[in-house]
Amino acid sequence: MLYIVPTPIGNLEDITLRALRILKEVSLVLAEDTRTSRRLLDHYGISTPMRAFHAHNEHAVVERVADELASGADMALVSDAGTPGISDPGFLLARACVQRGVRVECLPGATAFVPALVASGLPCDTFHFEGFLPHKKGRQTRLKYLSALPCTFVLYESPFRLLKCLDELIAVCGPERPACVAREISKLHEEVKTASLAALKAHFSKKEVKGEIVVVVGGIQ
Repeated sequence: MLYIVPTPIGNLEDITLRALRILKEVSLVLAEDTRTSRRLLDHYGISTPMRAFHAHNEHAVVERVADELASGADMALVSDAGTPGISDPGFLLARACVQRGVRVECLPGATAFVPALVASGLPCDTFHFEGFLPHKKGRQTRLKYLSALPCTFVLYESPFRLLKCLDELIAVCGPERPACVAREISKLHEEVKTASLAALKAHFSKKEVKGEIVVVVGGIQ
């Protein structure tokens, strides 16, 4: 069986008892970065062997790992933070397992966009999750598409590109569109700021932006 195990996005307490049990019981943990995951496992006294499984080697090793699982191994897939497969490696392995008849079980747990969306105060009964926008080709096309959606949409962004992203959103959505920027979720310096796009640009222009960023934008009215 392949267990897809969410890991904390900030506070190390944000992990379930079941996730800890699975990480202890499997024969191998597939980790996006073994150094990052080793700190988590060491914190909880877990000594399960690990193997690197990340975006740079995913295509090369996915078939071999899937074959090992099909032969009877139990493994857990973790990313550096959050739920594997959500803007992280994991989809290809899950698909290969399903194609081989290997059971895939995804544990519920931490992911960045859900707390950002709920805490934003923007409508979340219906929403669109976009994740990371393309850096160049197709970026403007996606932004124009998103700007016309009637529902809230959610982006992931780097702190180094946040101001540029807000400028681009202002250009397609208008400066008064309600939005939220959430950063450092579940960490000591967590910040969730809801305002117009223009006000958010002004706010974050005055400070050094750090941490993983979630941008939530209200739908067109």
